Amino acid sequence: MPRLRRSLKRQAPNLAVERRLWDLGHEVVVGVDEVGRGAWAGPISVGAAVVPRESRVYKIRDSKVLTENEREALFDRIAGWCVAWSVGHASHLECDEIGMSAAQRLAARRALEGLEVRPDRVLVDGNWDFVGGGNTTKIVKGDATTVSISVASVLAKVTRDRLMRAEAEHYPAFNFEGNKGYPCPVHKAALQAWGPTTLHRRTWAFMDGLMWPGVRRFRRPDPQGRLFD
Repeated sequence: MPRLRRSLKRQAPNLAVERRLWDLGHEVVVGVDEVGRGAWAGPISVGAAVVPRESRVYKIRDSKVLTENEREALFDRIAGWCVAWSVGHASHLECDEIGMSAAQRLAARRALEGLEVRPDRVLVDGNWDFVGGGNTTKIVKGDATTVSISVASVLAKVTRDRLMRAEAEHYPAFNFEGNKGYPCPVHKAALQAWGPTTLHRRTWAFMDGLMWPGVRRFRRPDPQGRLFD
């Protein structure tokens, strides 16, 4: 693992929330975080992680503040350290077909099912409970402050990044190995030059700005026949 940058040394998450829940009798506490919601291409992914009570892996941080090399170096260490972990995905097609919010809930359900343990409590990053079930705790900035959520964020980010890098060779103009499907100047220029790939989410607003004739933004009908973006 690379030496931790000085700017990150005071940003360590802790186990305060997990310990409080363990003391209350919640044996299986799961941290959950998502990645890919803001991307234009590829899946939305949700990580779920159960961390041990006693041992500790140092240098865990929110995936957003780590470099790609730091996340990759940390991945195997925390994957082997976790009591259980899983990453669930909802594909770009599912994002289009059911909408982003439903796709995020679907990815979260798949992640929790992949744990093969029954959660007593689920810690969700942010102020939206996209897990449901009545046993969640929402923690704003939880990916930066709570160990199990930080771990879930790294596992989800690295797993999704690897999926996008594996697809990059099929779409060389889009630099998916670099941008992972998120908007950036190269990605935007490739869309204008080549149009959307089979990995792009066709309901996204970027489709409205494409100059390609016949390539239109897909709009989902609801049961009443109305159209939704």
